[in-house]
Amino acid sequence: MVVQGAPNKGKHYPIEVLTDHEVRSLIRACSNRAPTGIRNRALIVVMYRGGLRISETLALLPKDLDHDAGTVRILQGKGRKARTIGLDAGAFAVIERWMDVRRLRGINGHKPLFCTLEGGSIYPTYARTMLTRLAHRAGIVKRVHPHGLRHTHAAQLAAEGVPINVIQCQLGHSSAAITSRYLDHIAPQQVIQTMRNRQWDL
Repeated sequence: MVVQGAPNKGKHYPIEVLTDHEVRSLIRACSNRAPTGIRNRALIVVMYRGGLRISETLALLPKDLDHDAGTVRILQGKGRKARTIGLDAGAFAVIERWMDVRRLRGINGHKPLFCTLEGGSIYPTYARTMLTRLAHRAGIVKRVHPHGLRHTHAAQLAAEGVPINVIQCQLGHSSAAITSRYLDHIAPQQVIQTMRNRQWDL
């Protein structure tokens, strides 16, 4: 069992969005054979491809995922608000590998989706420490943390031209205005593109 607590609580750091290559390097830094590595791969993928908060991710139960429908049901979202998000087939494939490990170890469906190898709870501190360790192993110089994967998810959706109301629902924001402010901090695409398109020569 991991001790609960956040050593950096109260500290504010600049937002650093990861590239898709950096996230893939992070995932590949996990073992593809050890049970904990397979679990950690799936944990990262859910936060990255689903944009979930770490608290939402660790509260998931196996029944909350529907592979056929491509959905994840979050029952313990911020403000106790439930929502359903979409998740791609590639992400589900990674999760299924962890589900196979769970079944082989006799971990029943009443245990959290992401649990210890004995079925115990995993705390946010473990995820934060794990990401820092994997980032170092992958040679990523940016600060890597659970919410950074959520930032990366939102930034990529914005870059792909996904409508802001869809991003709002995926992230679980109470209004599009909140999502707009959120994206202004992490993905000011319009500003960047406008500046890049200006012509100037020396």
